[in-house]
Amino acid sequence: MKKINSVALLAVVVLVLGVLFDGIFIVHQAEQALVLRYGRPVRVESTPGLKYKVPFVDSLERFERRVLVFNSDSMDVLLRDQDRLIVDAFVTYKIIDPLRFFQAVRNERIMNMRLESVLETSVREVMGKEDLSTLLSPRRSQIMHEIRAKVKRLSVGEKQEAAQGNTQETALLADKTAPVSSDGFGIEIIDVRIMRTDLPKETSDPIYNRMRSDRQKVAERFRAEGKKESQIITSEAEKQRTILLAEAQKKSEIIRGEGDLTASKIFAASFGQDPEFYSFYRSMQAYRNSIKKGDTTMVLSPDSGFLKYMERGSKE
Repeated sequence: MKKINSVALLAVVVLVLGVLFDGIFIVHQAEQALVLRYGRPVRVESTPGLKYKVPFVDSLERFERRVLVFNSDSMDVLLRDQDRLIVDAFVTYKIIDPLRFFQAVRNERIMNMRLESVLETSVREVMGKEDLSTLLSPRRSQIMHEIRAKVKRLSVGEKQEAAQGNTQETALLADKTAPVSSDGFGIEIIDVRIMRTDLPKETSDPIYNRMRSDRQKVAERFRAEGKKESQIITSEAEKQRTILLAEAQKKSEIIRGEGDLTASKIFAASFGQDPEFYSFYRSMQAYRNSIKKGDTTMVLSPDSGFLKYMERGSKE
């Protein structure tokens, strides 16, 4: 009898522990939970902490509260000027309404499939209206804004359409849970960005050659303009140089002439005071300049005036 009572007590304890373990759950700060009863949503637990559900009856669906990132596959986009681009993009989003999210897509994998379709449609539609040159201009930020707005609009439309088949469940929780988001997927699109834009291999070479040719034309035009400016500057500098040299030469000739005039006046005054000394001084200068060290040979007539003072010295 005691053995039966012990087994029964153990079974009760196990049952109680099972009820407790299955009825209590923890919502972490980085997640939010949707409580389902027989597959039908009952409530949303969005605040972190220890929560309770009906054991063995209720089930849980956990969703991220953090920012999620979806990276798309490479997309082949045809532009308005018939150029083709390979585009890689990504979307960042948050789950702000777990109920609507669960009703529309169930999980992140299906959500990513929907986002891939929405993102590809938006990128093709917006970039297909633009030329390659426009995408390389400052207008690219406006194009990115249009893609982001298009992704948001398409996401809302698809989610509202998906939510129409669940109006009964939505009404059931309307006054028991957080209000249903106006966003069709229960998510908030935070940002849409293009990671890489590249040309297909079969078209990149012709486009690069065309761009290289255009750049070469621009470079040649700049070189021609630079050469023209260089010639103008060089000509002007040469002109200024010639003018400056001519003016300097003119001033130097004037100064030299004034100096020669002053020297002549001084020599004339000196010659007038002592003509004999002046004649002697000039002869000495002539001797010094004509008779130098080395082999110097002079053939002169004995009665030459050049040797006047030499002869006088020898006679004396």
